[in-house]
Amino acid sequence: MSAVETDKKPEEEKTTVKVGGELLFCGATNWDSIGRRGAPVESNLVSPTRLRPLVGIDICFVASGCTSCHCVALDVEGRCYTWGRNEKGQLGHGDYLQRDRPTVVSDLLKHKIIRAGAGRGHVVVVTEDGNSFSFGWNKHGQLGSGSVKNEFELSPVRCLVSDVTNAVCGADFTVWLSSVEGSSILTAGLPQYGQLGHGTDNEYNTKESSVRLAYEPQPRPKAIASLAGDTIVKVACGTNHTVAVDSKGFVYTWGFGGYGRLGHREQKDEWVPRRVEVFSRNNVLPPNALVSAGSVNSACTAGGGQLYMWGKIKTTGDDWMYPKPLMDLSGWNIRCIDSGSMHHFCGADDSCISWGHAVYGELGYGPDGQKSSSIPKKVDILEGMHVISVACGLGLSMIVVDRTNVGDRLDQLNIYDGKASAEVGEEPESKNSAVKRTGVRNAAKESANSKKKKKPLESDSEDEEKHGDEDEDEDDDDDDDSEEDANGQQEDKKQRGGKSSGRGRGRGAKKLPIEEKKKSGRGRGRGKAGKRGRPSK
Repeated sequence: MSAVETDKKPEEEKTTVKVGGELLFCGATNWDSIGRRGAPVESNLVSPTRLRPLVGIDICFVASGCTSCHCVALDVEGRCYTWGRNEKGQLGHGDYLQRDRPTVVSDLLKHKIIRAGAGRGHVVVVTEDGNSFSFGWNKHGQLGSGSVKNEFELSPVRCLVSDVTNAVCGADFTVWLSSVEGSSILTAGLPQYGQLGHGTDNEYNTKESSVRLAYEPQPRPKAIASLAGDTIVKVACGTNHTVAVDSKGFVYTWGFGGYGRLGHREQKDEWVPRRVEVFSRNNVLPPNALVSAGSVNSACTAGGGQLYMWGKIKTTGDDWMYPKPLMDLSGWNIRCIDSGSMHHFCGADDSCISWGHAVYGELGYGPDGQKSSSIPKKVDILEGMHVISVACGLGLSMIVVDRTNVGDRLDQLNIYDGKASAEVGEEPESKNSAVKRTGVRNAAKESANSKKKKKPLESDSEDEEKHGDEDEDEDDDDDDDSEEDANGQQEDKKQRGGKSSGRGRGRGAKKLPIEEKKKSGRGRGRGKAGKRGRPSK
């Protein structure tokens, strides 16, 4: 999910957001169809592109999420812009209208917004004075308003938290960081995999005689008791797992354990925060460390700026069950990093680097470049630019670059207009035709070669990584009862559980074919003889 860095002192936090730059976007723009099976892939921006409404605006922070098909951007004045899919009211404009163009959330204009997080269908923001507001889907209480009475909140509502310094979102849950002593981290939303960290998944049978299971929402933010004695300063969320770092540099993970994304050498779900052993001895994280979480993996920078990753790193090959250094980025000064569903972006020195599996051009390699890359690779058109902030969503990426010392290179990039909201139509289910692109200027390809004494990032003979299966989130969330397969795999909750309870989803229920399960909205069958946490052969 969006990689987030949190300083301990609010004064320091405020100074970091004063630096702004130009926002660039690459990836899918056909919002209705992103991540959905059989969706068209036209209208993609395969190179970093400027967005017409934000040209010249000083953007200092961007946010999306590994299950998000919508975007959030904050400028140095504290204004909040949102655009993208809006079927749950997650853009905060009081309606369900999809927006191709970044639009200011008018109800937040009286506040200065300094941080934001985006989930599958909701957004949470943090104000300069320590308050938090949220909008969008609230079925599981992920808005933290204390109630699930309104399933959709189309305009910002206040979260029941105080002295907030940061907020990040998983698919259907939210994590807040607070300066309140003993309550530095609070969570609300869906507890299904223990991702709230309170020692339970709140599972119950919908009826006494039924095997159908449900999970009691937690709409009121609650402090994680096991971390009451620690001060959490950094946090990132995947689809259904959380990574956090305390002021002493220790790393904790909890929630969904498939593919080893928790880094504990096993795939068991963790219902309370568990310290990652690798970072408990010699590799305690420094104060300037970064953390990020994708749908099926996690990452952080440790001593010397070395990037460590764990979980499902590639679509093929073995999973990394515990943190391992990513040697391709050794020696690089990584300043910002974020992870999407299965792709990653980072700003390092004067380069922009991306890698992973891509479908919509979200790695930004351009029309003549490869679509995916199994190893980190520089985005050539941005070589020499200083990256301020990055954010990855489901099939999309955002990069903020410093305008200083770039000359007229920004003027050479494409500019995307998108459609006005009135052109999009009022029905959230309607599928857009190809998005019109106007006012586009062809980008001049930059070939400046970096002569830094660092490990090379890519080989010219590197083949494009082949995608073996569609295991990312299909986001068919129009069915209110659906439980989307956003964990990167089709998986039954049987033989899982934070306390090794072995409780199954629908005990004794007749197994359905995967296609039927998907139609029924449950969609977590493990498949034929599939090993837990890995796709079946």
